[in-house]
Amino acid sequence: MTDPAPTDGQPAAPTPRPAVAPAAPQDAPEAPPARLWDRMREDPQYAPEHLALEAVRRLGPEAAQWADRARTEHPDASADELADQAVRRFVNRARLSGAVSGAAGLPGAVIDIGVLAWTQARMVLHVAAAYGVDPVHPDRATDLLVLQRVHKVAESARLALGVAAGRERAGALFGTGAQSPLGKVMLRLGVRLAQMAGMRAAKRVFAKVVPGAAIILGTWANSSATKDLADRARTLYRGGRGGVPQPRRS
Repeated sequence: MTDPAPTDGQPAAPTPRPAVAPAAPQDAPEAPPARLWDRMREDPQYAPEHLALEAVRRLGPEAAQWADRARTEHPDASADELADQAVRRFVNRARLSGAVSGAAGLPGAVIDIGVLAWTQARMVLHVAAAYGVDPVHPDRATDLLVLQRVHKVAESARLALGVAAGRERAGALFGTGAQSPLGKVMLRLGVRLAQMAGMRAAKRVFAKVVPGAAIILGTWANSSATKDLADRARTLYRGGRGGVPQPRRS
């Protein structure tokens, strides 16, 4: 774009150029969407289930597109190599996820642990896609809850997901009714998300609640919990197997 011509012999002021916002670092962790936070805050008992359902809806297509693109760009790469790439990417994000909110106290701790759980779910779906398992299939929500040890077996995870989905629909139709005090809700939400993200990491996150504790989450707990989850996901999906193992029936 050219600057306007001068008028009456006076030089024209240069046309202001639009400011370009700096690009976010590639490995910057991403927080769960606002609507998901609202849903989890309204129904903290089923927060992990709401997160798993939303992760498959929102992050599953992203994981599928990533895997298709990676196979096109690197046709000789094995599934294990693609999984390695995904794990490295999201472990790096997990290391940074403890200071996303910039807030102290219980609200900041809950936000940070939610970001970690969201990052871990994203990693699991990318690992599934790397091994040729459909990351968009509804069964991946079941996988997430069992891999993240919210539920021990797939059957109970599916039941809880069904309840959470029903409550989501009911909330959309009729509203959520009376709310508990915010502090109580945040505590329940934090405990449930901590169970999903790994208790070792959660203990470090909740150190933010203690006066005088460090605001920045130590990287070891986040990366350790995320690497452990990655190992479980690899074991589940290696060879293109989909779905968590079912308990043996007598």
